[in-house]
Amino acid sequence: MIVTRSPLRISLGGGGTDLPSYYKQYGGFLIAATINKHIYISLAETFNDKFLIKYSSFEETKTIKTLKHPLFREILKKFKIKTPLIITSHADIPAGTGMGSSGAFAVTLINALSIYTKKNFSKRQIAEMACDIEINTLKEPIGKQDQYTASYGGINSYEYKKNGKVIVKKIKISDLRTNTLKKKLAIFFTGYSRSSYEILKKQNDKTINLDKKMLENLHMVKSFGYESKNIIEEGNLDDLGKLMHEHWIFKKKRSLNMTNNKINQYYNFALKNGALGGKLIGAGGGGFLMFYCEDVNFLEKKLKKFNIKKLDFEFSGIGAEIISSNKTQS
Repeated sequence: MIVTRSPLRISLGGGGTDLPSYYKQYGGFLIAATINKHIYISLAETFNDKFLIKYSSFEETKTIKTLKHPLFREILKKFKIKTPLIITSHADIPAGTGMGSSGAFAVTLINALSIYTKKNFSKRQIAEMACDIEINTLKEPIGKQDQYTASYGGINSYEYKKNGKVIVKKIKISDLRTNTLKKKLAIFFTGYSRSSYEILKKQNDKTINLDKKMLENLHMVKSFGYESKNIIEEGNLDDLGKLMHEHWIFKKKRSLNMTNNKINQYYNFALKNGALGGKLIGAGGGGFLMFYCEDVNFLEKKLKKFNIKKLDFEFSGIGAEIISSNKTQS
């Protein structure tokens, strides 16, 4: 049995500038951190003459190309797998909640298959293969953030060059300061899962068509990414909360589907109860609200009136990893 896992992530500034439609013209930049919530893949050969694929659904097929799950299908095709396998995926956080689960899934499956086929891929090669399949093969209107964060892990800056190269640098932050930052962040599930496709497609289309307002918005958000880096490394961390609020204001302007009345109610209530700022993690539309606040426990007590659940988390410095690599049949 081969078992691999990759971490999910939270964005800390600059999100949205990792789409090729933007960075190929202007270059992108963002800050992201991985947390101790993961996507898992287990893989083994099977005596069955069919591929057995288990996720939120179950598929059984003799032919990879008939698989309905696009990432399972295209990644297995990429590796030219012939021997029937039983593959199971599991997630600590459900899909559609803005923490990069799709990219993390792709990275985790690629890592498992690279071990199975005795490849020796680097973190960069794994991330790039995941990006290529999602962006170029499946034509998803997404960026490179999720695949790179899942593969590398940690609190990093990601600079997206016009030629497509991604420069990954660890944020210079002490363990003490990291713990302080973590204690100031509170994450709550809004109760809404969503597909980011429509929101990102609108951003992508407007960027390609050189929509002035969209480009100005993304330019400003990229500047927030650089500012977030400076604050996290050497500034007053409370300024990060205030910057998150500015970021959220600009992010909402990208799409009418970015938020809804209920999410706005949660957000405004949090600001009146100790949050300096916050935003929806990911593309928007639902998922998790993240706040920067002086007293996380106080905010949690106040938000209980809405019956929304707080997510307990820790930062994780480990990216894509192997849990077990014993090749067995089942």
